[in-house]
Amino acid sequence: MANIEQIREPIREEMKRFHSHFASSMKSQIPLLNLITQYILRRKGKQMRPMFVFLTARLYGEITPSAYTAASLIELLHTATLVHDDVVDHSYERRGIFSINALWKTKIAVLLGDYLLAKGLLLSMNSGEYELLEIVSEAVKEMSEGELLQIQKSRKLNISEEEYFEIIRKKTATLIAACTACGAKAAGRSQEEISRMKSFGEKVGIAFQIKDDIFDYQRNSLTGKPAGNDIQEKKLTLPLIYALRHVNSRIRRKILGIVKNHRDNRKKVQEVISFVRENGGIEYAEAQMNAYRKLALELLEPIPPSPARDSLIQLVEYTISREK
Repeated sequence: MANIEQIREPIREEMKRFHSHFASSMKSQIPLLNLITQYILRRKGKQMRPMFVFLTARLYGEITPSAYTAASLIELLHTATLVHDDVVDHSYERRGIFSINALWKTKIAVLLGDYLLAKGLLLSMNSGEYELLEIVSEAVKEMSEGELLQIQKSRKLNISEEEYFEIIRKKTATLIAACTACGAKAAGRSQEEISRMKSFGEKVGIAFQIKDDIFDYQRNSLTGKPAGNDIQEKKLTLPLIYALRHVNSRIRRKILGIVKNHRDNRKKVQEVISFVRENGGIEYAEAQMNAYRKLALELLEPIPPSPARDSLIQLVEYTISREK
């Protein structure tokens, strides 16, 4: 499997320039804001979302200024949602690094998230990129709906597989779909091609989230969160949903009782993890993940071969093969 540096090769120079573009998009005249945004820039991860934007744009030729605007807009709004999520979840770490909420407390974290959202809006307005803004705004709306739907369902622990897929489509896949749609739009492609790449991103995003949900049932979690974290948050994800569907009502009530009433008991949480592993939950989730991988790759087949197409294929493979 190719590593991130190899996947990034067709857009290496663009990703270097993007870092400066993104840093510039966050600048403020308030020293405290600049201090915090510099902290964010230093802890940026693989930047997979800008990679999806640039690789999609590269499929169709030269990367235009619109692609830089799209990538920065998406990263601004994505970063804002992460900051706000950490506040809502009372989370003091993200992938092993202190959150904004931990270092600067709740009020500053909320205001920072608001600031980043506003900067994203202004960036697109000042560039006249109204269609890019529409694509990304729709994604943010769906992300909020997905979170609220998950909260609603976690209260009653009655989520179906169909509802699970709708939640992860909204919560995760819609933003990756926005990346690939914006990349095609920035390259000046037709509505049909934009829709194709949006669908590609959505399929990849669903596979990505299923992979994340599988991590929670692995014995040695490398995701920066402890195994069983979703159980402790009363989140019913695909491995558990499948396992519950294939046992009798007595066992189902027992497992749901643990999730509802004993999720802070590590021994009980491990019992749920073992239950999922013993009842085919991991294998079923992996099969569904690979099905979405296949659908995503099929959408790339009509596009002529190129280094960017190869890298997108490799990025899909990386998404489902990663270990964290």
